[in-house]
Amino acid sequence: MTITITAFERSPDGGKGLARDTRVRWALEEVGQPYQVRLVSFRAMKEAAHLALHPFGQIPTYEEGDLALFETGAIVFHIAARHAGLLPEDANARARAITWMFAALNTVEPPILELGTARLQEGDKPWYAARLPLVEERVRGRLGQLSVRLGDADWIDGAFSAGDLMMVSVLLRLKPSGLLNEYPNLAAYVARGEARPAYKRAFDAHLAVYTRKSSIG
Repeated sequence: MTITITAFERSPDGGKGLARDTRVRWALEEVGQPYQVRLVSFRAMKEAAHLALHPFGQIPTYEEGDLALFETGAIVFHIAARHAGLLPEDANARARAITWMFAALNTVEPPILELGTARLQEGDKPWYAARLPLVEERVRGRLGQLSVRLGDADWIDGAFSAGDLMMVSVLLRLKPSGLLNEYPNLAAYVARGEARPAYKRAFDAHLAVYTRKSSIG
Protein backbone atom coordinates (compact mmCIF):
# COMPACT_ATOMS: atom_id res chain seq x y z
CA MET A 1 0.00 0.00 0.00
CA THR A 2 1.28 3.45 -0.89
CA ILE A 3 2.13 5.76 1.99
CA THR A 4 1.00 9.37 1.54
CA ILE A 5 1.97 12.19 3.85
CA THR A 6 0.97 15.84 3.77
CA ALA A 7 3.29 18.83 3.86
CA PHE A 8 3.05 22.59 3.53
CA GLU A 9 2.59 23.84 -0.01
CA ARG A 10 4.63 26.87 1.08
CA SER A 11 6.66 26.01 4.15
CA PRO A 12 6.88 28.85 6.70
CA ASP A 13 10.34 27.69 7.80
CA GLY A 14 12.00 28.99 4.64
CA GLY A 15 13.23 25.56 3.60
CA LYS A 16 15.21 24.97 6.80
CA GLY A 17 13.71 21.52 7.36
CA LEU A 18 12.01 22.53 10.61
CA ALA A 19 8.46 21.78 9.47
CA ARG A 20 7.29 18.57 11.07
CA ASP A 21 6.85 16.71 7.79
CA THR A 22 10.66 16.48 7.73
CA ARG A 23 10.56 14.25 10.81
CA VAL A 24 8.18 11.85 9.08
CA ARG A 25 10.18 11.94 5.86
CA TRP A 26 13.33 11.15 7.85
CA ALA A 27 11.70 8.18 9.58
CA LEU A 28 10.48 6.76 6.27
CA GLU A 29 13.92 7.22 4.73
CA GLU A 30 15.59 5.46 7.68
CA VAL A 31 13.39 2.38 7.27
CA GLY A 32 13.55 2.42 3.48
CA GLN A 33 9.85 2.96 2.79
CA PRO A 34 8.77 4.87 -0.33
CA TYR A 35 6.12 7.51 0.10
CA GLN A 36 4.18 10.17 -1.73
CA VAL A 37 3.63 13.74 -0.57
CA ARG A 38 0.43 15.71 -0.99
CA LEU A 39 1.08 19.43 -0.60
CA VAL A 40 -1.62 21.48 1.10
CA SER A 41 -2.11 25.22 1.31
CA PHE A 42 -2.90 27.03 4.55
CA ARG A 43 -6.43 27.48 3.28
CA ALA A 44 -6.83 23.79 2.44
CA MET A 45 -5.59 22.83 5.90
CA LYS A 46 -8.74 24.39 7.38
CA GLU A 47 -11.14 22.74 4.94
CA ALA A 48 -13.25 19.67 5.63
CA ALA A 49 -11.18 17.20 3.60
CA HIS A 50 -8.01 17.91 5.56
CA LEU A 51 -9.80 18.30 8.90
CA ALA A 52 -11.10 14.77 8.42
CA LEU A 53 -7.45 13.65 8.56
CA HIS A 54 -6.18 16.15 11.12
CA PRO A 55 -8.88 17.62 13.36
CA PHE A 56 -6.61 20.51 14.36
CA GLY A 57 -5.85 21.55 10.79
CA GLN A 58 -2.10 20.99 10.85
CA ILE A 59 0.51 18.91 9.03
CA PRO A 60 1.73 16.27 8.63
CA THR A 61 -0.80 13.53 8.21
CA TYR A 62 -0.10 9.93 7.24
CA GLU A 63 -2.29 7.69 5.10
CA GLU A 64 -1.69 4.02 4.31
CA GLY A 65 -4.62 2.04 3.00
CA ASP A 66 -7.52 2.62 5.38
CA LEU A 67 -5.22 3.93 8.13
CA ALA A 68 -5.02 7.69 8.66
CA LEU A 69 -2.83 9.21 11.40
CA PHE A 70 -1.94 12.67 12.64
CA GLU A 71 0.57 13.98 15.22
CA THR A 72 4.23 13.60 14.31
CA GLY A 73 5.18 11.53 17.33
CA ALA A 74 2.40 9.04 16.69
CA ILE A 75 3.29 8.79 13.02
CA VAL A 76 7.00 8.24 13.67
CA PHE A 77 6.19 5.68 16.37
CA HIS A 78 3.92 3.81 13.94
CA ILE A 79 6.65 3.77 11.28
CA ALA A 80 9.26 2.63 13.79
CA ALA A 81 7.01 -0.10 15.19
CA ARG A 82 6.03 -1.45 11.78
CA HIS A 83 9.42 -1.38 10.05
CA ALA A 84 12.86 -2.45 11.25
CA GLY A 85 15.57 0.14 11.72
CA LEU A 86 14.33 2.66 14.29
CA LEU A 87 13.59 0.60 17.38
CA PRO A 88 15.87 -2.01 19.02
CA GLU A 89 14.79 -5.64 19.10
CA ASP A 90 15.61 -5.99 22.80
CA ALA A 91 12.42 -5.21 24.73
CA ASN A 92 14.06 -3.04 27.38
CA ALA A 93 16.12 -1.07 24.86
CA ARG A 94 13.00 -0.64 22.76
CA ALA A 95 11.09 0.76 25.74
CA ARG A 96 13.92 3.20 26.47
CA ALA A 97 13.97 4.40 22.86
CA ILE A 98 10.22 5.05 23.04
CA THR A 99 10.74 6.90 26.32
CA TRP A 100 13.21 9.22 24.61
CA MET A 101 10.69 9.91 21.86
CA PHE A 102 8.26 11.12 24.52
CA ALA A 103 11.00 13.05 26.31
CA ALA A 104 11.91 14.90 23.13
CA LEU A 105 8.33 16.00 22.49
CA ASN A 106 7.02 16.48 26.03
CA THR A 107 10.06 17.67 28.02
CA VAL A 108 12.65 19.19 25.69
CA GLU A 109 10.56 20.70 22.90
CA PRO A 110 8.04 22.83 24.90
CA PRO A 111 10.56 25.42 26.21
CA ILE A 112 12.22 25.51 22.77
CA LEU A 113 8.87 26.29 21.15
CA GLU A 114 8.23 28.93 23.83
CA LEU A 115 11.55 30.55 22.92
CA GLY A 116 10.66 30.54 19.24
CA THR A 117 7.29 32.13 19.96
CA ALA A 118 8.89 34.82 22.12
CA ARG A 119 11.46 35.72 19.48
CA LEU A 120 9.07 35.71 16.53
CA GLN A 121 5.89 37.13 17.99
CA GLU A 122 6.68 39.10 21.13
CA GLY A 123 9.64 41.27 20.15
CA ASP A 124 7.50 44.40 20.13
CA LYS A 125 5.89 43.74 23.51
CA PRO A 126 6.87 45.78 26.59
CA TRP A 127 7.70 42.66 28.57
CA TYR A 128 9.96 41.12 25.91
CA ALA A 129 13.31 42.31 27.29
CA ALA A 130 12.52 40.93 30.75
CA ARG A 131 10.86 37.72 29.54
CA LEU A 132 13.41 36.54 26.98
CA PRO A 133 16.24 35.74 29.47
CA LEU A 134 13.79 33.73 31.57
CA VAL A 135 12.71 31.67 28.57
CA GLU A 136 16.31 31.14 27.50
CA GLU A 137 17.22 29.91 30.97
CA ARG A 138 14.42 27.34 30.85
CA VAL A 139 15.85 26.07 27.58
CA ARG A 140 19.36 25.99 29.04
CA GLY A 141 18.06 23.99 31.97
CA ARG A 142 16.81 21.23 29.69
CA LEU A 143 19.90 21.36 27.49
CA GLY A 144 22.16 21.06 30.50
CA GLN A 145 20.33 17.97 31.71
CA LEU A 146 20.37 16.40 28.25
CA SER A 147 24.05 17.22 27.80
CA VAL A 148 24.90 15.38 31.02
CA ARG A 149 22.85 12.38 29.98
CA LEU A 150 24.41 12.19 26.52
CA GLY A 151 27.98 12.68 27.74
CA ASP A 152 30.47 11.65 25.07
CA ALA A 153 28.19 9.02 23.48
CA ASP A 154 27.20 9.21 19.84
CA TRP A 155 23.52 8.53 20.55
CA ILE A 156 21.32 8.72 23.61
CA ASP A 157 21.00 5.00 24.36
CA GLY A 158 23.27 2.78 22.31
CA ALA A 159 22.53 2.66 18.59
CA PHE A 160 20.63 5.37 16.72
CA SER A 161 16.89 5.03 17.26
CA ALA A 162 13.59 6.85 16.85
CA GLY A 163 14.41 8.53 20.15
CA ASP A 164 17.44 10.18 18.55
CA LEU A 165 15.47 11.05 15.43
CA MET A 166 12.92 12.96 17.47
CA MET A 167 15.48 14.55 19.80
CA VAL A 168 17.71 15.77 16.96
CA SER A 169 14.64 17.13 15.15
CA VAL A 170 13.65 19.07 18.25
CA LEU A 171 17.15 20.43 18.88
CA LEU A 172 17.48 21.60 15.28
CA ARG A 173 15.01 24.36 16.15
CA LEU A 174 17.68 25.93 18.36
CA LYS A 175 20.34 26.43 15.69
CA PRO A 176 19.32 30.01 14.85
CA SER A 177 19.41 31.01 18.55
CA GLY A 178 23.02 29.98 19.13
CA LEU A 179 22.09 28.31 22.42
CA LEU A 180 22.99 24.87 21.12
CA ASN A 181 26.62 25.93 20.68
CA GLU A 182 26.88 26.39 24.45
CA TYR A 183 26.76 22.58 24.70
CA PRO A 184 29.39 21.19 22.29
CA ASN A 185 28.35 17.57 22.77
CA LEU A 186 24.76 18.41 21.84
CA ALA A 187 25.86 20.44 18.83
CA ALA A 188 27.94 17.48 17.69
CA TYR A 189 25.00 15.15 18.35
CA VAL A 190 22.77 17.21 16.09
CA ALA A 191 25.48 17.33 13.43
CA ARG A 192 25.68 13.53 13.49
CA GLY A 193 21.95 13.36 12.92
CA GLU A 194 22.14 15.79 10.01
CA ALA A 195 24.98 13.76 8.49
CA ARG A 196 22.88 10.60 8.25
CA PRO A 197 22.08 9.79 4.61
CA ALA A 198 18.40 9.30 5.46
CA TYR A 199 18.20 12.77 7.01
CA LYS A 200 19.90 14.32 4.00
CA ARG A 201 17.38 12.70 1.67
CA ALA A 202 14.49 13.91 3.83
CA PHE A 203 15.89 17.43 4.05
CA ASP A 204 16.57 17.62 0.33
CA ALA A 205 13.00 16.51 -0.42
CA HIS A 206 11.62 19.18 1.90
CA LEU A 207 13.93 21.86 0.49
CA ALA A 208 12.99 20.95 -3.08
CA VAL A 209 9.36 21.82 -2.35
CA TYR A 210 10.29 25.21 -0.90
CA THR A 211 12.70 25.99 -3.74
CA ARG A 212 10.22 24.99 -6.42
CA LYS A 213 7.36 26.97 -4.90
CA SER A 214 9.56 30.00 -4.34
CA SER A 215 10.73 30.02 -7.95
CA ILE A 216 7.13 29.82 -9.16
CA GLY A 217 5.75 32.56 -7.00
